[in-house]
Amino acid sequence: MKKIIFIVVALLVSAATYAQEAHFGVKAGMNLSNMTGDDIDGDMKAGIYLGGFVNFKLTEKFALQPELIYSQQGAKNDEGGVDEKLRTDYLNVPIMAKFYVSEGFNLQVGPQIGFLLKSEYEQDDVDVDIKDETKGVDFSLGLGCEYEMESGFGINLRYNIGLSEVYDDIDPKHSVLQIGASFKF
Repeated sequence: MKKIIFIVVALLVSAATYAQEAHFGVKAGMNLSNMTGDDIDGDMKAGIYLGGFVNFKLTEKFALQPELIYSQQGAKNDEGGVDEKLRTDYLNVPIMAKFYVSEGFNLQVGPQIGFLLKSEYEQDDVDVDIKDETKGVDFSLGLGCEYEMESGFGINLRYNIGLSEVYDDIDPKHSVLQIGASFKF
């Protein structure tokens, strides 16, 4: 964990040193999340995400954008008359490489580390805290695109592919589609 934090800090300091421009911003939107794996059969669950970012424009065509995002994730299942929901809330730290392919339009890719805030299982309106059975750190890979207007307003789409298992005794990974808006100052 200390190595990961050190690498992130070194990367951010390096980016800040070489950045031609640095802009702060906020973003928010809707998550459509699910879990993939052999041991789970779920449907997409809606949630929200919100947070902030710093955009370090390193060249005309490339930027590095670390973010700090609160994200509601999980899955649901309502087959057989039983209404089940898995709710996991994370504080995610993605570091996105942004490639500007045309005026205002960029493609994004980058790693994300998530720190568990809450994990609950709900069945027929009864909530059970399962934070102790949920792994405290989640790793994923983000792929996305964004259109940024000159005013600072942006519209973005991102898919986060889970790379690590969420629970100790079963094998699901997160799968999160994010649709939202951002504003860069």
